[in-house]
Amino acid sequence: MNRIVREHYPVDRLPADLREGLAEHATVRIEIEVEAATKEAPEKLLTVQDTLEMIRKYRAEHPERVTAEESVARIRELRDEWD
Repeated sequence: MNRIVREHYPVDRLPADLREGLAEHATVRIEIEVEAATKEAPEKLLTVQDTLEMIRKYRAEHPERVTAEESVARIRELRDEWD
């Protein structure tokens, strides 16, 4: 566990939100501790094969395709809404 402790730290060097309610020329004890990481496993990096398999699976589940002309028409229509 990582922890930083500072004794007799000047209040006037603290950020404004931490100074609230403290005497201007007082000193404080500061203890900073890193919160424990979640129990979830770290996210695994995808390999090229994993990525290609995900693309293949998505295409199999979503067979509809859009032509370049249809895409351009959609974009122009959305753009024209803002004019």
